Amino acid sequence: MQETVLAHATLILPDQMRKGHVVLRDGTIAEIGEGAAPRSAIDCEGDHIAPGLVELHTDNLERHIQPRPGVNWPHAAAIFAHDAELAGCGITTVFDAMRAGSIPSRKDYAPYARELASELIEQRQSNALRISHFLHLRAEICCASLLEELASFGPDDRVGLVSLMDHTPGQRQFRDTQALETYLRSKVQMNDRDIAEYFAELHELSARNGVAHEAGAVAFAGRVGAVLASHDDTTADEVARSAAHGIRLAEFPTTREAAEACHRHSIRTIMGAPNLIRGKSHSGNVAARELAEAGLLDIISSDYVPSALLSAAALLAQIWDDWPRAIACVTSTPANAAGLKDRGRLEAGLRGDLIRFRLVNGTPALRETWVRGQRVS
Repeated sequence: MQETVLAHATLILPDQMRKGHVVLRDGTIAEIGEGAAPRSAIDCEGDHIAPGLVELHTDNLERHIQPRPGVNWPHAAAIFAHDAELAGCGITTVFDAMRAGSIPSRKDYAPYARELASELIEQRQSNALRISHFLHLRAEICCASLLEELASFGPDDRVGLVSLMDHTPGQRQFRDTQALETYLRSKVQMNDRDIAEYFAELHELSARNGVAHEAGAVAFAGRVGAVLASHDDTTADEVARSAAHGIRLAEFPTTREAAEACHRHSIRTIMGAPNLIRGKSHSGNVAARELAEAGLLDIISSDYVPSALLSAAALLAQIWDDWPRAIACVTSTPANAAGLKDRGRLEAGLRGDLIRFRLVNGTPALRETWVRGQRVS
């Protein structure tokens, strides 16, 4: 029997905060207690104890395998570095986003998901990773090879999430194409002629493949038992189409209209932590804070800054004056949305995934991360 007691802590429970201690035993939360704790307990000095963070959408692994445009890093080293970084940010469960679908004219859009997923699964099975990893396949609807790439995955791959993405210029995230043009100029070194040719290619691919690829991705998610999510819904009509597919999770709706439609259809909304912290979207879309203040924000994702997840929860706690509600946006709500009932709350019998942090001038400073009762950071 392995037992650890974390005492003299401020516990963030599902419906309240209180002083107390947590007993971790054999990988699970064995007890949530008040009053005196055993002498052998770790003194948390009043720090906050919360469930481990659950991340549904992060591009961080992609950043590690390609740290610069055209620079491909060894996958094993990238996965280990990504895993350690997330543990150090308090993330104990992650759905690693991998793009499915390639674009012939872009060398940086070659297929990679199957190979990377196989390496991640191998490392997961050998217990080489600190935290819990699931697969999130980003199904790029306007890409030529989408269905072929999805066909290489099956139920044994533990694909937890499939998101329907359509980055065709002129709609959804890129209704205003200026943000996309800026990205292509700075990151991919495209000139005006390159961009015009690339936009034409994407429109042609979308016109030729869009309907079939969307239907195929929806069918694939059902075949492998993955949760299906929409991405960048902009209009009420787009949300209605998502709802017709059975989607109950919307990543980064770009307008308040879409977020309101999501709630009418009982679709949970995910907004990006960087958007919330910066006070605006880098693409000119709706601000996460506006949705939070309107009661239209359900889940926070770190998106492209892993450390932003806990900071965003602290900011939500200020906006709402409610720490349990804020922490739920990065723990229990995403866990439930992904079908994981064994984590996300400080509750006896659940996985021993938790974090310890303290506030330094309002900013959370992570002290420790625990996964299955073992300290991993």
